[in-house]
Amino acid sequence: MANLNKMKVVYGDGILGLHNQDFEYLFSYERGSIESLKIDGKEWLYRPIYPTYWRASTSNDLGNGFSYESAQWLGADMFPRCTDIDLTVDSHHFAKLPIAPLNNKFTDNEKAETVQIKFTYQTPTVPTTESSVKYFVKSNGKITVTAHYNGHKGLPDLPVFGIRMIMPTVATSYEYTGLSGETYPDRMAGAKEGSYQVNGMPLTPYLVPQEMGMHMQTKQLKVSRETTLNNAQAVNHSYAISICQDKQPFNFSLLPYTAEELESATHDEELPLARRAVLVIAGPVRGVGGIDSWGAAVEQQYTIPADQDYDFSFILNAH
Repeated sequence: MANLNKMKVVYGDGILGLHNQDFEYLFSYERGSIESLKIDGKEWLYRPIYPTYWRASTSNDLGNGFSYESAQWLGADMFPRCTDIDLTVDSHHFAKLPIAPLNNKFTDNEKAETVQIKFTYQTPTVPTTESSVKYFVKSNGKITVTAHYNGHKGLPDLPVFGIRMIMPTVATSYEYTGLSGETYPDRMAGAKEGSYQVNGMPLTPYLVPQEMGMHMQTKQLKVSRETTLNNAQAVNHSYAISICQDKQPFNFSLLPYTAEELESATHDEELPLARRAVLVIAGPVRGVGGIDSWGAAVEQQYTIPADQDYDFSFILNAH
């Protein structure tokens, strides 16, 4: 990738565009998120990126009533509401978003070395609370993503707190450095640290579709695809996106389905055909328990109390 000193900034009426010869990013003010992530001409987003709070119920969650008690987080997962957007370009902080007519003063040749945009979201819970996702973009295309959850008393425990990135086509493989196999906070003792390659996006063969596929304490992840939704764009080779830890390791799952799709299926044949790749990058993850499936709760140290603040970050590399 060329080492360009600055990236072009486009101040649109409803979007902020950032690009150089290797990448094109679009941040939507209306949707309250990044909605397009093109790297070397390949699109990596099928839907905007939002915080995620829900994981598909495990048999143990259903057995001890956790899903019922924490059902508010399913609504928060499905219906995000952006309440504030904060923008800083280089050292200039915008008191108001640069939309019409304020953006009329800009030319088509505005450039910057760094851009920071932060989206704040309100949850449709009782009581409400807030979370945020901040993107710090450098002119070489590297993005540091920081997510924050604002703890609030009176809310049920969280199933997970992360961000969800839905890709336009399936992933053909992924490579990661972290713990082997499927791991959760209370399922790490048998895992080995190392580098692993996984072909496709395999599902754990549970009798009933449920939460699956989490990988804890990951340092680096590379996701590869071989197809796009652009029929005019010939793809003759695999292409990839890389995610690295920032201040500490991250957790992730990569599956063909969202948590809601897994939640609604009672058997594998009810799952839709695999058409997308759903990458969840998570901070705190609830344990799965499994002491029994008839009432035993997850041990306290593996829960996510909603009255505490949570933060995590990672680095997305545009190559």
